[in-house]
Amino acid sequence: MASIRVTCVVLMVCMALLSAPLVHGAMSCGTVTVSLTSCLGYLQRGGVPAPTCCQGVKNILASARTPADRRTVCTCLKSSAGQVPGLNLANAGSLPSKCGVNIPYKISSSTNCATIKF
Repeated sequence: MASIRVTCVVLMVCMALLSAPLVHGAMSCGTVTVSLTSCLGYLQRGGVPAPTCCQGVKNILASARTPADRRTVCTCLKSSAGQVPGLNLANAGSLPSKCGVNIPYKISSSTNCATIKF
């Protein structure tokens, strides 16, 4: 059963990478997805995010230097939130604070990235 779950997660990450739209700026959804792969356990089951997860979150925030990059990250997170099987929205919303960072929006499939001031 665990191997099926791992296979599903790997397939989903691959699908996200292949279908990830490039949005204006240096960031891409593929970069965001790969950086947050180690967060899947926390996003689905909770507990404590892995150190590699939080490092991925911090790397994304450090790399998103322009408003266009930040909007890309928001759009990618919104899209991914709607695609992750078993995603616990409360865990997704608490991920930034668990990793010691602040972002000006909630990680959710209902976030409107177009209205956020970056």
